[in-house]
Amino acid sequence: MDLPRAVPLGGLPASVAVYEVGARDGLQNEAMPIPTATKAAFIRRLVDAGARFVEATSFVRPDWVPQLADAADLLAELGPPPDGVRFPVLVPNLRGLQRARTAGVRDIAVFASATESFARRNLNSTVHGSLDAFAAVVRAAREDDMRVRGYISMCLGDPWEGQVDPAQVRDVTERLLEMGCDQVSIGDTIGVGTPGQVAGLLELLLTRARPEQLAVHFHNTYGQALANTLAALQAGITTVDASAGGLGGCPFAGSATGNLATEDLVWMLDGLGIRTGLDLDALVATSTWLAGELGRPSPSSVVRALGGRSASPDSTESTPAATQENS
Repeated sequence: MDLPRAVPLGGLPASVAVYEVGARDGLQNEAMPIPTATKAAFIRRLVDAGARFVEATSFVRPDWVPQLADAADLLAELGPPPDGVRFPVLVPNLRGLQRARTAGVRDIAVFASATESFARRNLNSTVHGSLDAFAAVVRAAREDDMRVRGYISMCLGDPWEGQVDPAQVRDVTERLLEMGCDQVSIGDTIGVGTPGQVAGLLELLLTRARPEQLAVHFHNTYGQALANTLAALQAGITTVDASAGGLGGCPFAGSATGNLATEDLVWMLDGLGIRTGLDLDALVATSTWLAGELGRPSPSSVVRALGGRSASPDSTESTPAATQENS
């Protein structure tokens, strides 16, 4: 859809790298099993829409996240990523790293916490204990010339501890960068942050890190994800995590709702004249198709607004994944 002429706002980047997490973070909390072929088709559609960073899956224990138990099969079905495309995967420990290495993965991510409560519930460790464990994973990955990303959850609020001290986030960010992470994604896991809080946190973090070393990962629980993203862009951040269709949530934090929708993000960035390399119509068609596979509407505002116009020709023939599994 053609938008009115964009008037650039001051202090914003010319382009933004959108780090697509829909295939992993978006699908990991789905209750009904999704066929591996459907996941592979989803990722291929995202690549066709211009996505260059598509987090494909996670090598966590299958009993922790059953939806991603097919990680090795999915990567085998996808094959090597096309030129210029990366398929990072999340790994929790050295065993997960070895499984990822066996599957031919060249990009991994580790998942840390800014708070002790979430570290105990999600990582079964303390903040420092989990970082010590991740240091071994990052070291081994770097020795194998892998790219490594670090995530930090609960950066702006924690359901058990409340408001989070920015110094805690700074300390974990520093540690991840020191151990060799190429980039650290700052996560508002339960979506409680506001633009002023985001600006304050990033001002502190950017005293210890370069803008390109940081990314942001917002959830839309209180409807603040786009506003928070704009604050991050004004602070100099140029990598933004998003999930196609707004899918996702954290299975270990019940108050966490969906991720920032990729389509909503691209709509805003297009309107600001910021390049992403993503085709909005193709993204909407992909999320409309996936909504058919999942058997429910997409939570993305842009997908709901444009989905009827942008639906792919074969979307009316889709069968919900739950029906496929039970047939």
